[in-house]
Amino acid sequence: MTGTAGLLRTPLYEVHRREGGRIVEFAGWEMPVEYSGIRQEHQAVRTGTGLFDLSHMGEIEVTGPGAAAYVNHLVTNDVERLEPGQCLYTCLCGPDGGILDDLLVYRFPDMPEGGCRFWLVVNASNRLKVVEWMESHLPGDACMKDLSLATALLAVQGPEAQAFLQPGTEANLDELGYYHLLETTVAGIPAVVSRTGYTGEDGFELYVAWEQAEELWTSLRQRGGIVPVGLGARDTLRLEAGYSLYGHEINELTTPLDAGLGWVVRWTKSDFLGKAALSRQKEKGVRKAVVGLQMLGRGIPRQGYVVEGPEGPVGVVTSGTFSPSLSKGIALASVDIGCRAEGTELSVIVRGRSEPARVVRPPFVRGSVRRG
Repeated sequence: MTGTAGLLRTPLYEVHRREGGRIVEFAGWEMPVEYSGIRQEHQAVRTGTGLFDLSHMGEIEVTGPGAAAYVNHLVTNDVERLEPGQCLYTCLCGPDGGILDDLLVYRFPDMPEGGCRFWLVVNASNRLKVVEWMESHLPGDACMKDLSLATALLAVQGPEAQAFLQPGTEANLDELGYYHLLETTVAGIPAVVSRTGYTGEDGFELYVAWEQAEELWTSLRQRGGIVPVGLGARDTLRLEAGYSLYGHEINELTTPLDAGLGWVVRWTKSDFLGKAALSRQKEKGVRKAVVGLQMLGRGIPRQGYVVEGPEGPVGVVTSGTFSPSLSKGIALASVDIGCRAEGTELSVIVRGRSEPARVVRPPFVRGSVRRG
């Protein structure tokens, strides 16, 4: 589990090496950044089916009679409106409203002995911080357990994902709605399957026991028609979809309102951690906005590049890349609120040169993701 210089390894580390994956350090883990090439892997997910190892992500289980109230107090979105078998995207904020992590909350069927059962799926880089934060606010009528190093996560993503995965499971995937989950088997292996993803395409995330991850990966690969995909294409895919990434669009110094994530803040909740600070910010008015930028020339924007308007700097690129689908540079950028209107002409300073860009509304590329 532990590899070079104390870095962690997923249960698929040796599989990635055999598959020709180029291994890099990411969030304290040794992970594959690419196999056949980022553009090829990106295109495979946009047109067919890709297979990802996301076992570095964290899974924290919360149970007990007070589980729902506890989780609802921790996060900005309204967990109590979830029905069993649903999940939602939300933020975990500190008392100043800064984002400690963005995460998914899964609600499972109620436990036979009574009480609710939730999973919080958190970013690898924030897992230990989130666990400590949760423990410091844990009430007596709820229990939490970090399942991260016992749970592997594989993602099957792409417009052909359902057709590929369906023969390997008894569950009717056509009945599994967007942001819903079920417990079933895949290739004979017990799994939690959710219709979620980070690519903008239709797809599923498969949670299995750590020791069964290699068996599942091998079974899926042996069927053919699915391509292993590394972190490089995962990033270009999520950026084309306009999805935020922790450490880029969001961090402890940004609030959900700064990051354009106000839609995950449920103001009607009686209280949640960070609500008072966010309410004050809302009253004062937000000064920054995260916008999409499409380059008009050949310049490729990167994180940290300055964004300028007619009178000087107005913001900074938070994520930028060359879009394999559009064959041009795209970016997410934090800019002054007055520059957020679609169609606004701005420029990005790329290696000392001013390159023209236009504000567009993400997603940059509309994929096959199911919204219903």
